[in-house]
Amino acid sequence: MSKLRPYQEDILDNVRQAYRAGYKRPCVVLPCGGGKSCITAEIAKQATMKGNRVLFLVHRRELVDQIRQTFYNWGVDLSLCRVEMVQTACRRLHKMPAPRLIITDENHHCLASSYRKIYEAYPDAQCLGVTATPIRLNGGGLGDVNDTLVIGVTAKWLIENHFLAPYDYYAPAVADLSGLHTRRGEFVTSEVMAELDKSTIYGDVVGHYRKLAASCKAVCYCASIQHSEEMAARFSAAGIPASHIDGSTNKYERNFIIQQFREGKIQILCNVDLISEGFDVPDCSCAILLRPTQSLTLFIQQSMRCMRYQPDKRAVIIDHVGNYTRFGMPDDDREWSLEPKKKKKRMVAEGEQIRQCPECFFTFPKANTCPHCGYEFPQKKRGDLEEDSAAELEKIEGFTLDYQTPDDCSTYQELLQYAESHGYKKGWAFYQAKNRGLLA
Repeated sequence: MSKLRPYQEDILDNVRQAYRAGYKRPCVVLPCGGGKSCITAEIAKQATMKGNRVLFLVHRRELVDQIRQTFYNWGVDLSLCRVEMVQTACRRLHKMPAPRLIITDENHHCLASSYRKIYEAYPDAQCLGVTATPIRLNGGGLGDVNDTLVIGVTAKWLIENHFLAPYDYYAPAVADLSGLHTRRGEFVTSEVMAELDKSTIYGDVVGHYRKLAASCKAVCYCASIQHSEEMAARFSAAGIPASHIDGSTNKYERNFIIQQFREGKIQILCNVDLISEGFDVPDCSCAILLRPTQSLTLFIQQSMRCMRYQPDKRAVIIDHVGNYTRFGMPDDDREWSLEPKKKKKRMVAEGEQIRQCPECFFTFPKANTCPHCGYEFPQKKRGDLEEDSAAELEKIEGFTLDYQTPDDCSTYQELLQYAESHGYKKGWAFYQAKNRGLLA
């Protein structure tokens, strides 16, 4: 049996305080790799030591045995703690003894009807959720189920304190995905496949892996089962041992393949979504992103899967589908709330302050010099900056110009937009703003 780290103990104390304050359904928020399973194991252990029954819910059958083993190793009394897939628990509601505590793994799924059916069946039970991202795919909050958030340390803190591995992020594009449509909040798979299922693209993916992460054990996230199988075949044909698994792969074959991956006999593990939520592959040091997504949760789960800490390890993330342009970096600080995410006024990706090197594809917080290869970005002249500012204004959703004369403009940005709409020459807005004292 192990013991909790100090920051995990703090989370446990804050959960207790939440219950003492009258909350019944707190949600713990902690980044991937922060040890949520250890925290829930300790909570389950303390509950069962008092004779209380615990129901632990997971959303995939592949996680049941993994969680049970973790709980057994931690000293949880499994005669009082059931680890069930949510669908199984729904079928057994009238057969199971009523739990005193319900713990929901990957709690961002908790608004689904199956979970809510279980919560409603045991109204007297205390509930606890754990997740790295307390939001729904569509940006909706979890306030309909949870009543408070217990927010732990950030991913940056975990990296700085050697609980997560630092990483290098590369984003070499292999296809033009700019015209993709969405359906039910996610990119249309058939359209993604039409762009990614080309021989040159497979070759580019293999080539970039060799250049950026050669010899690293990698998990490759693909757009479909067919895509994953083909990607594994292409890596293998290039002399890089690879294999594919998915949710339909039988348990024994899946465990055998993952064991071969851990032993280094397989170097690349290709899948669709299987090796993401809750799936533990600590030996992985590279994530290859080949599935564009609109889900912040999926992006963080997949990109950070390679960041489990090992001494002297530096993870490599290769984003071929521009997910960083939608979400920023995986360890960006984010504000969480139980309320629905407000629609942004600006149609600009969260990663707008991120720059990509055109020479080595290294992706980093905006700077004039690439920290990886030393490439110097050309400095823009004043006229170019004016054009950029005007173009940026065009990204403001719902912005309408309502100025009859230049005197109606009160900022440099408004003057830029006015000049653009009237076809004025470059420099006009700058001259006007300078004369009015709007620029230093």
